[in-house]
Amino acid sequence: RSLIMKKIYAYLTLAMTTALATGLSSCSETKEEDNEFDNWQSRNETYFDAKYNSAKQLVDAGNTDWKVLRSYSLNSEVAKHTYDHVVVEVKNEGKGSGCPFFTDSVKVHYSGRLIPTTSYPKGLLFDQSWTGDYNLSTMNPSTFAVSGVVNGFATALQSMHIGDRWTVTIPQQLGYASSSKSNIPAYSTLVFDITLVGYCRAASPAQAPAANGAKAVSKAEWIYE
Repeated sequence: RSLIMKKIYAYLTLAMTTALATGLSSCSETKEEDNEFDNWQSRNETYFDAKYNSAKQLVDAGNTDWKVLRSYSLNSEVAKHTYDHVVVEVKNEGKGSGCPFFTDSVKVHYSGRLIPTTSYPKGLLFDQSWTGDYNLSTMNPSTFAVSGVVNGFATALQSMHIGDRWTVTIPQQLGYASSSKSNIPAYSTLVFDITLVGYCRAASPAQAPAANGAKAVSKAEWIYE
């Protein structure tokens, strides 16, 4: 009987030890995941301000690889804060003429990331229009209206020429602000890799009337150069 009790005691001890170890591991993992986005708003604001100040110094020094663009929806009298702007690093300078309007549609390659964190040193990838490597000869662009994207993205598009490839850093105020979207937490700075492939201007009335007496409307055509 004593031997049986010893075996039961040993079994219970092992079970409790295993449960405790598992519980500690689980708590540790949960804590680590929670810490990934601790103080997220302040971290994102600090990150963007540092990016803005660094880029502004380079722009003021005449470095053409960087741009600081005011939100298209604000005039210079109102845009007094860092978060009224987006920061652009020019990765490739296109040769296309003209830029998309707010009322245009565009074809672009893009990827979107959050700011770097411990688990995602390049930033968590939350969206991407291509799979595999970035290769213009194999990628298919996405098509959407300039007016259909967040303010910061639309601001960048309206200053891009066909062939431009930019890294655009967007403050949360010109992104999703206090809203969360899928795997994008609220108050997130957004970092987009954008290549403008082409744009389509909205159709406009032609000068000559159509055969039925109505005004003819010119077809909207895609511009790729």
